[in-house]
Amino acid sequence: MSTQTLSFKQLVKTSSENAYRAFTNATDLRRWLCNVATVVPRPGGRLYMWWNSGYYTSGEFKIAESGEKAAFSWFGKEDPGASEVQVTFNAQNGGTLVTVDHSGLGFGEEWSETISEIEKGWKSALENLASVVATGEDIRFVSRPMLGIIVDEFNEQIAKKMGLPITEGIRLGGTVKGMGAQVVGLQQNDVLVSMGGKPTVDFETLDQVLNAHRAGDTIEIVFYREAEKQSLMMTLSGRPIPEIPPTAQGLADAVAVLYKDIETMLDEFLTGVSEAEASFKPSPSEWSIKGNLAHFIHGERFNLQYFTELVSGYQRFADDYGGNIDVEIEATIASYPTLQDLVQEYKTIMDETLYFLTHLPEEFVANKGAYWQLAYGLLQDPYHINIHLEQMQAALEAARNQ
Repeated sequence: MSTQTLSFKQLVKTSSENAYRAFTNATDLRRWLCNVATVVPRPGGRLYMWWNSGYYTSGEFKIAESGEKAAFSWFGKEDPGASEVQVTFNAQNGGTLVTVDHSGLGFGEEWSETISEIEKGWKSALENLASVVATGEDIRFVSRPMLGIIVDEFNEQIAKKMGLPITEGIRLGGTVKGMGAQVVGLQQNDVLVSMGGKPTVDFETLDQVLNAHRAGDTIEIVFYREAEKQSLMMTLSGRPIPEIPPTAQGLADAVAVLYKDIETMLDEFLTGVSEAEASFKPSPSEWSIKGNLAHFIHGERFNLQYFTELVSGYQRFADDYGGNIDVEIEATIASYPTLQDLVQEYKTIMDETLYFLTHLPEEFVANKGAYWQLAYGLLQDPYHINIHLEQMQAALEAARNQ
């Protein structure tokens, strides 16, 4: 049976070894091509990639020659048959010419949609690879709109407590001032179930909707507020992109300013707060002020582990957001029982983060895609902290009004 080959070329401003790594390292693949990847780049080694559109492909490596060539089999979801991909890397004009040959593709109606998607996919992906290598920016991410929401846990037990007739959706922990969700009046504990006519039952489906739209698009939002199903039209907000300092010391200095602001806000808020007030929970399912501080500590600990994984190039596989675990909050409060203990631990971990950033390896900073990913995550406006400060204020008012 005759087959056809689709060929794609892209000049990227990096060495052939780095370009090869972009196709053979799972962390690098996620940075420009797919959303989930696991690979073992040796002949016979595994290949699996997944996109939040629901498409996935699997295969095995046939060739893995660093800086020169990689080849692997490809059998994607709903593809009519298996195919093969060969990627070659040739030095050119101070960079590397990447050539992708996707072969073994059939003819006829059964292959037409698959070939169309493969063609669109490789073209956009290779353009993104060039962007990630040159500037660090993932086009898929920077062009994606934002709702301006903080997501909270939602499951069957929480739905029952809230008196909702549904058990799947995106529950709001809060909204970001000035962004689409806040502008149209969405509130804490609203549960989104549909956007733009597509269900939003978890992070995966929420990502799918956002990836299908751009900032400025207006779409219908369907949600539950208590037991009442409501809908409204919302204009999706643009994603603010902070200026990324080019050096590790510059990044550490910028983050230090943000951390100092957080410390000042916390110190001002906690002035005059008693231990009893800080321990008060407005309800069994809500955190006290100490619970929120423990959550800050966990977040900063997670940051350090995440940064270590980015630098090493080997990240833990993430199934989904597992939610906050009450016993973890309780364990931290038990270990740091006073307000002073909790605040000091939080500040100590922030100092550890700053030391880590100041001493980032030069080769990591030179990897613009990896460095941009780390820096962007740190330099976003402190939406998360601000939302929790509002929760802490509510907890304090409840403690003083009891």
